[in-house]
Amino acid sequence: MRRRAIHKRPPEPTIALINIVFLMLIFFLIAGSIAPPLDPDLTLVTTRDLDGREPPDALVITAEGRSLYRGEEISPEAYIAEVASDQNAPEIRLVPDRDLPVETLLAMGRALQEAGAKKLFVVTERGLE
Repeated sequence: MRRRAIHKRPPEPTIALINIVFLMLIFFLIAGSIAPPLDPDLTLVTTRDLDGREPPDALVITAEGRSLYRGEEISPEAYIAEVASDQNAPEIRLVPDRDLPVETLLAMGRALQEAGAKKLFVVTERGLE
């Protein structure tokens, strides 16, 4: 009788895999620390208790689509004439109501651009949680 030869499997190259994972770990540790950390003695300002107010020269648009400037209703053309300087085109800050339809906001933006506004900024609330 003949004996069958037992073939041994070559060992798995796990050392190479461990080396690759280790090098990736080192790479991400170095690449992830690009921004310097804040000074540990620094205490940031909290604005949680401040009243929110629109910027003084902003055009407020209500949920119904009315445009208000300093509490009084105004047309886009009259607003542009009020805030425009003679030498350059005005930069307009819009403060839309949260419930204002986007179509109304876009129409107001087009009307302001047709009246002479070159840049429009939409003022929003940013919540940090």
